[in-house]
Amino acid sequence: MLPSATAPAAEPAVHAPLSAAGIAALNTRYAPLDFEARIHSLYQDFAVGDVLVTSSFAATSAYFLHIVSRLRPDQRIAFIDTGYHFPETLAYRQYLTERFGLQVFDVRAEEWKHQFTLDDRTYQRDPDYCCAINKVEPLDAIKPRYRVWVSSVMGWQTDNRAGMAIFEERRGILKFNPMIDVTREQRDAYIREHDLPFHPLVAQGYSSIGCSHCTVSGDGRSGRWQGKPKTECGLHL
Repeated sequence: MLPSATAPAAEPAVHAPLSAAGIAALNTRYAPLDFEARIHSLYQDFAVGDVLVTSSFAATSAYFLHIVSRLRPDQRIAFIDTGYHFPETLAYRQYLTERFGLQVFDVRAEEWKHQFTLDDRTYQRDPDYCCAINKVEPLDAIKPRYRVWVSSVMGWQTDNRAGMAIFEERRGILKFNPMIDVTREQRDAYIREHDLPFHPLVAQGYSSIGCSHCTVSGDGRSGRWQGKPKTECGLHL
């Protein structure tokens, strides 16, 4: 399935997968580096056009995007527009885009599929299916255009993320988690040092911010998919 057409129009390239030994070598080389040095090294190892950077423009995004934009201002940023974002998220995206001079493009489901989840209230009946339609499938559709996908997940956020490596093969692409060992305290200290804004809903008690119909205030991930065993949207599984 292809996302609707604000994503870059390009034919998928064919990239040879990196071997397990190659991924292990990258992990060994990047492990001693801090987050900023990892991003710097990434662009020595990969061309900017081969790098897919995604951002949810949520609580941690100012830290992540500030460093990426300083080191590679020409890097395009993919925003998965589920059609269910808080107005505050869209405003935060606009603010960071203007402040950092970002080049952001939208990735979204085909309109009829999104409309189905709206009419069906799939987010209530089967939130995994809703996430698959509005997040996972649209991103999977553009991954073949790139060699490496950069995400801003951190190990302390969920049990699933705690077990992630810096580099790993995920869903057909080399996934790069440069912030995986960044602590909450390190993130917050950087944001204070550079006078960066948190997402507006953080001040209202939201620690993790996703779609409006599946997110309430709460510490950590406790406000996501409340009352359900679900803790991940599926992008990072």
